[in-house]
Amino acid sequence: MWNSKTSYYTVKKAGKNDSKFEAGVAQQLELRKKAKDIVDYQEQVKIPLIVNDFLICNYYIDFVIQHVGGEVEYLEAKGFSTPTWKLKWKLFEALYDKPGNILTVEFQGKSWKPQRRRTK
Repeated sequence: MWNSKTSYYTVKKAGKNDSKFEAGVAQQLELRKKAKDIVDYQEQVKIPLIVNDFLICNYYIDFVIQHVGGEVEYLEAKGFSTPTWKLKWKLFEALYDKPGNILTVEFQGKSWKPQRRRTK
C-alpha cells in the first residue's frame, strides 16, 4: 500500500477511516448500533473551534456518538499523539466539556476520559 509515491494523505483519502485501529472502532460502534446500545454515530465530523467569535481552527473528531439517554460522546481514536493534536484537544476540551457531552480519547490498548476541571 505504501510506496515512494504515496503519503499518509493519499492513503487517508482512499478509505473512510485513517487507520486499522479507527476502522476497528467503527466496527464496534456499528455492532453497538445494531444492538441498540447507541442511537447512531457519525465519522470524521468537522467541529469549528471558535473563541470570542473568532475561528481558531477546525477539529475533525473521529466519531460523534448519540447515546440512548441523549448524551453526545465525542470519541477520538488515536494510535499516538502529536504536539499539534494535544494543543487542539485541549482547546476542544475547553469548549466542549459540558454537561451532556462525553469526551473520550481511545488510544490503542487503553481508553482515557478527561477529568472535569471546572473553576468557580
